[in-house]
Amino acid sequence: MTVVMVMRVKADPAKLEKYANGNTDQIMRIADAAKDLGATRHLFAGGDGEVLVIDEWPSEADFQRFFASQPEIPAVMQGAGAQGEPQVTFYRKLDTPDVF
Repeated sequence: MTVVMVMRVKADPAKLEKYANGNTDQIMRIADAAKDLGATRHLFAGGDGEVLVIDEWPSEADFQRFFASQPEIPAVMQGAGAQGEPQVTFYRKLDTPDVF
């Protein structure tokens, strides 16, 4: 059963976009490492002073193993102007007929 991971970070969405688009190789290394450890979906979303990371993983443990193994993530968070620790929440993916 897969899980959906939502990470909330107080940060500037515009700064994240600028950082990510200026550091494509780094962002893609992180994404490739996530795929190698089982991630099947990933996206960033931005709101007023907040960035969300939304991923789908085989399990919470798989995400935790990935996150703990990534020395480049702090640089991305710094590039986005992150303030404070991220809040990570896991949700069980529901089996409903309208999924696409």
